[in-house]
Amino acid sequence: MALVPQLIGAARGASARALMQLPRPAIARLAGPPVVVNGRTLDPEMQLLLRLQRLEGPAAESVAISRGRRIIVSSSRLAGGNQPIGAITDRTIDGPGGPLGLRFYTPRGLTGRAPALVFFHGGGWIYGDLESHDATCRFLAEEAQVRVVAVDYRLAPEAPFPAAVDDVLAAWSWIVEHAPGLGIDPDRIAVGGDSAGGNLAAVVAQQTAGSASAPAFQLLIYPVTDFLNRAPSRTTYAEGFFLTKAFMDLAEENYLVGGEDRSDPRLSPLYGDVSGVAPAYVVTAGFDPLLDEGDSYAEKLRDAGVPVEHVREDGLIHGFVNMVAIGRTAPKAVRRAAAALQRGLS
Repeated sequence: MALVPQLIGAARGASARALMQLPRPAIARLAGPPVVVNGRTLDPEMQLLLRLQRLEGPAAESVAISRGRRIIVSSSRLAGGNQPIGAITDRTIDGPGGPLGLRFYTPRGLTGRAPALVFFHGGGWIYGDLESHDATCRFLAEEAQVRVVAVDYRLAPEAPFPAAVDDVLAAWSWIVEHAPGLGIDPDRIAVGGDSAGGNLAAVVAQQTAGSASAPAFQLLIYPVTDFLNRAPSRTTYAEGFFLTKAFMDLAEENYLVGGEDRSDPRLSPLYGDVSGVAPAYVVTAGFDPLLDEGDSYAEKLRDAGVPVEHVREDGLIHGFVNMVAIGRTAPKAVRRAAAALQRGLS
């Protein structure tokens, strides 16, 4: 069955979610011939989403950052849908650069002190906020039955490195200090994030290792770990798989001002000391420019004797953690991550 342009055109917007509920054979036919790279086959749902994406408006990295931020939030809402949650509370604390926003998610039926995940969103340190990852945080909270605290750290270019690092460390310290009053078990707090947020989560775990405020667990979703070297996957998957070289270049150009030591562990956790950091679940995507550095970080943790569960979602692309309302494959992968989080905090 050939791809029908009219069908794909009509699938824009919310109807894309309905399209992705078609039987797998139908999705595979619409997606086109299988895409195989390095022995891995792109999941048909991801392949079809990429075809749909090419019919949409401009990519975030091709327009002004202010407009790109709106594009990121809009696309994330589409992919995430309206996920159920027990309760949401926003509050502001004092941060290193001014007010720092936090959003608290409580799953349905959860009462009393409970384990928690402090979550840092992705977006290349220039995009993303509490709205872009709202569905992801709701989904993780409900699936893992933990409280989730999302942190709205400062973004570049307005606040380049190390502003985001300073913010997440300050937020982490505040949450740990006030945990009992927030309904959080202070002995069962995980740190996590995706992409740039995974980078920041790894930094927090390293910077607090061995202290009374160290996390109990790490949830690292396709983390950025290396600003110094460019692993092969950065070239292999640089175009055509959602996260592009142009996006990564733009993020780096705005996050860094020049002259930074790229091996600084606050930038590149791959070069930091991981002895004694918290156990981790590291998940990478098979068709992601960040694949190799995420795999390398999981290997570094394992070599240092850190308990680590490393899962490579071979058929998926960067950004799958935001796709909790799209199809079947991405939500299943995020459920696996949530189950690992629940085990890690049990």
